[in-house]
Amino acid sequence: MTAPKDFNDRMLSLGLARVSEAAAHASARLIGRGDEKAADQAAVNAMRDQLNMLDIKGVVVIGEGERDEAPMLYIGEEVGTGEGPEVDIALDPLEGTTLTAKDMPNALTVIAMAPRGTLLHAPDVYMEKLAIGPGYPVDVVSLEMTPSERVRALAKARGCENSDITVCILERPRHEDLVAEVRSTGAAIRLITDGDVAGVIHCAEADLTGIDMYMGSGGAPEGVLAASALKCMGGQMWGKLLFRNDDERGRARKAGIADLDRIYARDELVTGDVIFAATGVTNGSIVAGVKREPGYLTTETILMRSKTGSVRRMIYRNPLK
Repeated sequence: MTAPKDFNDRMLSLGLARVSEAAAHASARLIGRGDEKAADQAAVNAMRDQLNMLDIKGVVVIGEGERDEAPMLYIGEEVGTGEGPEVDIALDPLEGTTLTAKDMPNALTVIAMAPRGTLLHAPDVYMEKLAIGPGYPVDVVSLEMTPSERVRALAKARGCENSDITVCILERPRHEDLVAEVRSTGAAIRLITDGDVAGVIHCAEADLTGIDMYMGSGGAPEGVLAASALKCMGGQMWGKLLFRNDDERGRARKAGIADLDRIYARDELVTGDVIFAATGVTNGSIVAGVKREPGYLTTETILMRSKTGSVRRMIYRNPLK
């Protein structure tokens, strides 16, 4: 019996960047075309093709949906050459399909890779999320606190006024009460229309983005991707699965989740070393979007490794064939 191959995150990271770059290139042709499904499918096709070139025994644990819902990159699909380490893959081939279709900021292609069994197999349900950047005491804020208590606690930890805090929230009708309560503290709110992986990442670069904290509910799979990025960049995050009906509770149990009320900290969402790559499709506050020049296509990718805490920004200028 051959021994399992090591997860060589240093060698695998550049391959992961190529995967996200390929998806961005493919979806870029559909920026502003108004066709969300076509943009997403182009990204899926390109991402899958590139993943299958990597020397890994990969399993998609966060993907496009259940096998009967998604023909490719479905949850449980095996990817890679089959030669190499056994890894979990979490991906969103196009985070921000609407943003791409409407040519709005912050559409990304996103992928994370970790040793087998270290990424939470989050079901496709909502997750309540709370995230802050690095440099704060452990558990300075929590999901058990009210939104206003979180603002006050973070302001105290920063040594500033509530009015100096900016909170990122996904603009949805379900968040109307949350928005009202946060504003009642004097804090500012940055509302985003889509893309809460980017929203969480913003907390890790508060000096650049001006965002101190992320709050609100969004997709649980995106929560695992966001936790992967935050584990590389530093910062704290918590997530709690939210269920609207018995079907969703059944989905969670099928994914192996026994305690449906559990609050997951960042390192419980991602228990091992992880590598993360995101490439800009449209211009955003994290990375630049795909840029067309005569004879070239240029992308910017952010590539991160939790093992070293390294964050690399890569410009890829690719000749058009």
